[in-house]
Amino acid sequence: MAEYLVAVDVGTGSARAGVLDRQGRTLGRSVVPIAMRVTGGRFAEHDSGEIWKAACQAVKGARDEAKIAPDDVAALGFDATCSLVVRDAAGRPLSVAANGETGWDTIAWLDHRAIDEARSLGAAGGEMIRHSGGTVSPEMQLPKLLWLKRHMPGTWARAGMIFDLADFLTWRATGSLKRSLCTLTPKWNYLSHREEGWRREDVARAGLDDLGARAGIMDIPAAVGTSLGPLSAAAAAELGLTEKTVAAPGMVDAYAGQLAMVGRDLATPGQAGLIGGTSSCLMRFSREPRFLPSFWGPYRDVLLPGWWVIEGGQSATGALLDHIIRTHGNGLEPTPGTHALLLERIEHLIAEQGDRFGSSIHVLPDFHGNRSPLADAGATGAIHGLNLDGSFDGLCAIYYRAMVALALGIRQILDLMAFDGPVTTIHLGGGHARNGLLARLYADATRRQVAVSAGEEAMLLGTAMAAAAAAGLHPSLADACRTMARPATLIEPNEIRAQALDRDYRVFLRMQDHRRELAAIA
Repeated sequence: MAEYLVAVDVGTGSARAGVLDRQGRTLGRSVVPIAMRVTGGRFAEHDSGEIWKAACQAVKGARDEAKIAPDDVAALGFDATCSLVVRDAAGRPLSVAANGETGWDTIAWLDHRAIDEARSLGAAGGEMIRHSGGTVSPEMQLPKLLWLKRHMPGTWARAGMIFDLADFLTWRATGSLKRSLCTLTPKWNYLSHREEGWRREDVARAGLDDLGARAGIMDIPAAVGTSLGPLSAAAAAELGLTEKTVAAPGMVDAYAGQLAMVGRDLATPGQAGLIGGTSSCLMRFSREPRFLPSFWGPYRDVLLPGWWVIEGGQSATGALLDHIIRTHGNGLEPTPGTHALLLERIEHLIAEQGDRFGSSIHVLPDFHGNRSPLADAGATGAIHGLNLDGSFDGLCAIYYRAMVALALGIRQILDLMAFDGPVTTIHLGGGHARNGLLARLYADATRRQVAVSAGEEAMLLGTAMAAAAAAGLHPSLADACRTMARPATLIEPNEIRAQALDRDYRVFLRMQDHRRELAAIA
């Protein structure tokens, strides 16, 4: 009997695949890089064909490492960034590059070309805007779609299939155009709690009354943990699997991570999940719809049935640390080795200097806008307290203080998410879970317990949970979460360090005030 699961997690820079068993243990992993073209600071694009090939290569690599046969794989699942894939009615790629250059058919999640469209959609209002905190982010799909309609009408007129990236991958795997509740609801402003999904008046007010035809969305989206059917013959051959393998509906990557970290403990009070990578997403679940200005949601049934999700986040976290290295690193590149060297040296400097290390430097981390709690995609960052120190230790100080700022931003978000009582435990996953210093900063800056379970494999584990439910290896998705969840290592806040970070938090809030004052003067 086939009893193994393949999970594919497509991030900003790579496609990762894992082979897991029905208890959630990882037997094999493989990572394949993908390209992203960034131009002008606001435009970022992928090639979906390259992403599919990378996913196939990663699946084969993970299966080879796990030493299992294709017939052993019961189900396959995908999670991905909320990037936007544009194809014509025959499935051929259409360019989304502003200059029309071919080979780039996918608008990356972090692309901010649609800031004006996001503002106009937010101003139009309606119920679907109410369910995104009263504003619209350019990182969501409706503003990107409206940008295409306004600025590339030829591409829009030819479009016949437009996908969230995870849905594109399930289409390539099965041939099914059925979309996922987990992609359409949080990223396409789909109202999962309403029978009609999109209200006609809201979509018409947004200027996207032809959305269904252009995107090829003609069916009710599928719930996480159900089955989209078996792999097509062509896809099975490309993936190195068989047509007996079933595919689960796709998920937004951060949501897959939340399922792995918090899905078992939803009924336990005070739980929140934090997925930290290129950006960061912070989520809470509730039995009742909770509305917070500038927070995304509430979204019903996007993971487990009967539960609402509300989400806050930071647009540039790992990306900010990469940027610090490129800008202040005197030629260094933000490779894993560079990050490791910096963290090792920072730990040594903290041991020598304590709270004095870098204390004159203060960072406002909104270098790519502010998701929560300001909902300002045009917000900019700042570094206060610089001098002429161009040494490696000087870089360490700026890098460390940027991490402090990210943790303080999470404190600000958490303090506003007390709708079902205060958050007491942060479940940390994604790349940030590898960074022990940052994990401790999250605990100390927020005065909350940090739990690390699936760590950087959270997205793969959550996707495998959904695939296990789709294949019937567990009676339900909730059962899959309970069976496959991993034990957590706990990090408790240190009160002495927390008191030092209280001072930094006061500065952090004043810097936000000063930014508003400077903007008013300008």
